[in-house]
This record gives sequence, C-alpha cells and structure tokens, in this order.
Amino acid sequence: MKKFALILISSVLFFTACNKNKLDCCVFPETVTVTLKFTHNWDGTPITATDFNDFKFTTENGELVSIEKLRYLVSNITLDSQIKNYNLINIGENTDLEINFTDINQGTNNLKFTFGFADADNTDGIYQDLNSVSFNVPEMMGGGYHFMQFDGKYKDTNNEDASFNYHAIRAVDMSDTNNLIFEDTSFEVDLGTVEITNNAIVEVKVNIAEWFKNPNTWNLNELNTVLMPNFEAQKMMSANGKTVFSLGDIN
Repeated sequence: MKKFALILISSVLFFTACNKNKLDCCVFPETVTVTLKFTHNWDGTPITATDFNDFKFTTENGELVSIEKLRYLVSNITLDSQIKNYNLINIGENTDLEINFTDINQGTNNLKFTFGFADADNTDGIYQDLNSVSFNVPEMMGGGYHFMQFDGKYKDTNNEDASFNYHAIRAVDMSDTNNLIFEDTSFEVDLGTVEITNNAIVEVKVNIAEWFKNPNTWNLNELNTVLMPNFEAQKMMSANGKTVFSLGDIN
C-alpha cells in the first residue's frame, strides 16, 4: 500500500512539473519602451543649440561655418514592425529630438527610417503641422515638403561673412516650367539590428559634417544659396546624406 502511494505521489509531481514547463514555454516576455534619441556632432564634436551662431566648424573644403538654423524631417520610422509616420527634428529649438515607441518586443529588432518624404508621402499641403512652420516647397517647384532646412554663414574667399541655405527637397528640373521633371532624392537609412532586452534609449548619431564631404566635397563659394531649383545640387545633397546617420549607444 505504501509502495502504491509513493508511485501515485511521484506521478502527480511528474505531471505537475511537465504542465508547469509547458506553461513557462508559452509565456511571452513583457514588451518594453524604446526611445530613439537623435544626437548631433561635427566629426565627433557634439553640437547643440548653444553652438549656433558661432564660427566654430570647418568643412572638408576648408570653409569656416556658423550654423544658424538646422531642422530636418525623417519619416516611416520603423522598429519591430511599428511605424511612426514622420518627425521634424529642430536642433536650434531643441524640439522633437526623441521618438518614443511603446510595446516593443524584446529581442533583435531592425531600425530604419527615411530621410525626408518618399514621393508616395510627399503630397502637397496635407500635413498641417508642417504647413504651420513653413516647411512647404513652393508650388512652382512642384510643391510637397522640404527634407531639410540648414542655414548659416561661412567665411568666403575674402574672409567675409556670406550666407548659405543648404535646403534639401525632392530634386526638380525646371528647364521647362511647363514640364517639370522630378527625381525622388529621399533615401532610406537602415541602421541594422538592435538588441533590446529592457526599456532602452537608442542613440542615432548625426554627423553634420558629412553633408559637406562624402562623396561630394562641397564648395560653399560655388554652391551656397538658391539650391532648391538646382537639380544637380539636390542629387549631390542626397548622395552626401547617406553617410550622415549611424547607430550610437544603446542604454
């Protein structure tokens, strides 16, 4: 009788353990919150709004520059199959430098976004918040929205202060004003995979110096203002922008 009781108890414990293991294997880890934090630098030297309006940066071509305004748009920001429509980052006003994601699955997730708006999203006049801050492109150039407004001054060949307006938009050939030719100069930034195990801050590093050097060494004495209707200049900007963004620390 005692032997039977021991067998019965052992059987109960065995099946209880099996059932517990089955339950454990089906419990999914809790989701977490992830914040993308955009930080800015000039070849490694940090940049914030306090660095504006001061001649403290030198381009690859040798021009000394002062930043007065820098704001740019990223769209289709994707992490763990979640997508944020767009975000206008304004360094000078220190606004929207972070993008928050909730309910992110722990594990390996791909992080990517588009610089500017792809043509499918670049519809004139539909984003009221962008309209209200003058981020539109004039209708005569096809409408839609800026990708970036980067304004400042540089020291010209006479060491005099001169203005630059490094504005990125969808490239438009205006040779025939009745037949505008467009080229989508937005581009995808794929930062690869990030390993998320807890609530985390993921740094997106933005090297502003790259806008002036790779692959096109930018000469501000030649390309400084009225760049929006310059079809070739817009394509050069797009090419240079592809080395601006990189993945930073994950904390």
